[in-house]
Amino acid sequence: MPRLDGKSAIVTGSDFGIGQAIAENLAQEGADIVVVFLKDQDGADRTGHQVEAAGRRALVSKTDVRQEAAIAALFERIRSELGEPFILVNNAGIGSSGKPIAETTLEEWDDVVRTDLYGPFLCCREFIKRRKAAGGNGKIINITSVHEAIPSPGNGAYGAAKGGLKALGRSLALELPPDRINVNNIAPGLIETPLTEQKISDPDKRRQASSNIPWRRPGQPWEVARLAAYLASDDADYVTGQSFTIDGGLEMNWGQGGLNGPTFLVCNSVSMSEGRPPSATPSAPAPVQWTGRFAGTISISSRSVSGSAR
Repeated sequence: MPRLDGKSAIVTGSDFGIGQAIAENLAQEGADIVVVFLKDQDGADRTGHQVEAAGRRALVSKTDVRQEAAIAALFERIRSELGEPFILVNNAGIGSSGKPIAETTLEEWDDVVRTDLYGPFLCCREFIKRRKAAGGNGKIINITSVHEAIPSPGNGAYGAAKGGLKALGRSLALELPPDRINVNNIAPGLIETPLTEQKISDPDKRRQASSNIPWRRPGQPWEVARLAAYLASDDADYVTGQSFTIDGGLEMNWGQGGLNGPTFLVCNSVSMSEGRPPSATPSAPAPVQWTGRFAGTISISSRSVSGSAR
């Protein structure tokens, strides 16, 4: 028997990319799917057709997740046509303008935060109320991003919203155990979708984007979808309050400076190494020169560090 047989799932932003893959995968696992979209009617219809091809029911709804009244209307329609949903996947989101914070308008900030954080809040609130009224049990899966933890210049609103969504999920995971509602986050890295096409369609840009990923490739939407299907199933009954990073090792590599592998620089040391920690010594009486993978030279003495990149 499919793992999600007899259950229904809401997947916001399921007209393309990760959301579309999640909707299709949950349908293959036996769930009826509510396809929520805002702009791409054709994409949403394609998702609905794939759900039906898997033998499940599809309800396609154009809904602005930023609007409280629209969310209430959506859930009422679901109740009348499919019954109360058992799974909520908060996937709908948009990126930042790329501007520094000092140049970001309030309207630009609001657009991102209301979509990426207010939307999940409104959906979670309505979902929880209805699951409680139905006697409890359910699954909430928030699609965040590696930027829930990693800052990115020009994406302050996006990072703030995704970081907030991570915290929201963790808070709900502490509130909802009495109701047996699991809450988890999935934090994708670079995934090959229409949103990232400009970044990775050109071979040179693709190689550059992949150079900081230890797995040396972008992820695929179906890889995120399979993780979502697990978290939506009874197999993940003992899993809650977690954030699952799926990024080919990108986040760990950025933690090392994103220089295509771990690189360590230590002052007051006569020993420098690349790819492993150096053997520290009490002092460095003479300047040390070291060339790293960034194709530059760094001069280190006991009092100063200087360098140039080529």
